[in-house]
Amino acid sequence: MSRVIYHHPEDQPAPAPDLAAGEAVRDTRGRPLRDLRISVTDRCNFRCTYCMPREVFGANHVFLPHSALLTFEEIARVAAVALSQGVRKIRLTGGEPLLRKQIETLVALLAGLRTPDGHPPEITLTTNGTLLARKARALAQAGLTRVTVSLDALDDALFERMSDSGVPVATVLSGIQAAADAGLAPVKVNMVVRKGMNDAQILPMARYFRHSGHVLRFIEYMDVGNSNGWRMDEVVTGADIVRLIGAEFPLRPVQAHYRGEVASRWAYADGAGEIGLITSVSQPFCGDCTRLRLSPEGRLFTCLFAEQGHDLRALLRSGAGDQVLRDRLAGIWQARGDRYSELRGQAHRDHKIEMSYIGG
Repeated sequence: MSRVIYHHPEDQPAPAPDLAAGEAVRDTRGRPLRDLRISVTDRCNFRCTYCMPREVFGANHVFLPHSALLTFEEIARVAAVALSQGVRKIRLTGGEPLLRKQIETLVALLAGLRTPDGHPPEITLTTNGTLLARKARALAQAGLTRVTVSLDALDDALFERMSDSGVPVATVLSGIQAAADAGLAPVKVNMVVRKGMNDAQILPMARYFRHSGHVLRFIEYMDVGNSNGWRMDEVVTGADIVRLIGAEFPLRPVQAHYRGEVASRWAYADGAGEIGLITSVSQPFCGDCTRLRLSPEGRLFTCLFAEQGHDLRALLRSGAGDQVLRDRLAGIWQARGDRYSELRGQAHRDHKIEMSYIGG
């Protein structure tokens, strides 16, 4: 795992502002805090070449011990504090979050939380889908709002090569169906597109998920972490993907649901559904980023491409009260000025956190 620099928990920020119900704390660029992404484990049963290549995350790789992970109760406490500062959506991620035992217990704890104006948070989860068929109903019953499934190809040989897992595509597709059957539809399906590797699967994926009721989202290959050997010439841009699909199935742009929505939306002109484009490389959306990230052992990160994290676990286990936690979280967000994707190529970072550790 990459070296990460952490701020000391005793570096006390200014007291958190008194927020009106529903109001969010804002960073140095005026961006409100709205989303909390919680990585519940750094472990995964895939070794995707763009995320956890086996040559780096092999048999000798040391993962976090269970004792280092935040407990479900600690995670829920952080989430409750985040809701008081403006968060309205919580996403569980990893690693592979369904590897965390009894993850539905955490979902139920989070589903019981409320915003200052009395509303439940939206609770979502991103997974590779391998365990989803057996977990979907329990997750839905616990209060999960919806699910996002990663799927980079429909061709079995290519999928197994990219995921380095030996898992057939049918396993993931059955997980998607199980999620829909459990009431978690529409499922969002994420495809990371890497030129020369799986770009020939763009049209087959589009054809397969048209009329399915699910939303297929194409993600530009990103320079997350330091282990995936990222190169700009392996990026297929969102504009190229829209042109490719649009030549066969005409598309029209659709307005975003809300500020900070990650994917730009395009609907099929014939009413067969829609696709999404996540264009962090070609069209950075840092200016609307409202996301804060919590690592498995309690570090807060203000950017997917961050080098530095802020320790909350020490505060949680020191007996600190909720006001101290609110002040800490608000101070971290108020000092935030991250805009890595806008500056890509201008400022080099040697020790970015790995996506497998903090989630996508």
